[in-house]
Amino acid sequence: MARLNRIETAVSERLGLSVERIQSLHGGSLSEVWRLSLSDGCTAVAKSGPLVAQEAEMLRAISAAGAPAPKVLGVVDTVLLLEGLPETSASPAGWRALGQGLRQLHSQSAPHFGWSHDYAFGSVPIANGPASDWPGFWAESRLLPFLKDLPMDLARRVEALSGRLGDFLPQTPSPALLHGDLWTGNVLFGPDGAVHLIDPACYFGDPEVDLAMLALFNHPPAAFSESYGPLLPGAKERRAAYQLWPALVHMTLFGPGYRDMVEARLSRLGH
Repeated sequence: MARLNRIETAVSERLGLSVERIQSLHGGSLSEVWRLSLSDGCTAVAKSGPLVAQEAEMLRAISAAGAPAPKVLGVVDTVLLLEGLPETSASPAGWRALGQGLRQLHSQSAPHFGWSHDYAFGSVPIANGPASDWPGFWAESRLLPFLKDLPMDLARRVEALSGRLGDFLPQTPSPALLHGDLWTGNVLFGPDGAVHLIDPACYFGDPEVDLAMLALFNHPPAAFSESYGPLLPGAKERRAAYQLWPALVHMTLFGPGYRDMVEARLSRLGH
């Protein structure tokens, strides 16, 4: 009840409206999301969590890069208000729009890898300190922080791989603006081929990170790949190194059922 009161207060303070109806939406395992029917007849989405101000900053960065993201209506304490958007199942036109939007997002660059602040997936911290060495960033900020929580045998394998990432990853790819958690659940497909990127965990890095994450649980259709455009040679071989991080995140958050996913990526990399 207190959380719903905070949502009503946020709508009143930021939009000058009242909430007529609140409907719970799927928000994944780490957040709560609601669709709001407002007193002016419009709809909005409210998301509650401790890092919503950072998420709002990321969504604005995605929009500023010319990529599709919901409009941020405001942030009040732990409540993020977004424009309400219609949602449909994915279509070939939607996948093409996603490819175009993601290519546009990745065209935004920065002088170094990382982000202006750290982030988190629930209890899993995400270190985003600036770095100029990409394999070093991937080792120090993405893989090695998990060692203390892994079974000893897996920890040794991850540590050994981290020391050899220079054999797999480019030293200085152009730092591209990444969504950072790009699986299909964080893509909102709409009618007439519309698409929007939601629930980001942005930072600057190798654009292949987003593509690897998008292929972690399923494979995007040809419409996406054709729209996004060609990749650099060796992208398929690098994919396992980039998928290892979300596999470790899932194992940490959701348990040993994801151990096989971690081991499969290590094995593909010879570890």
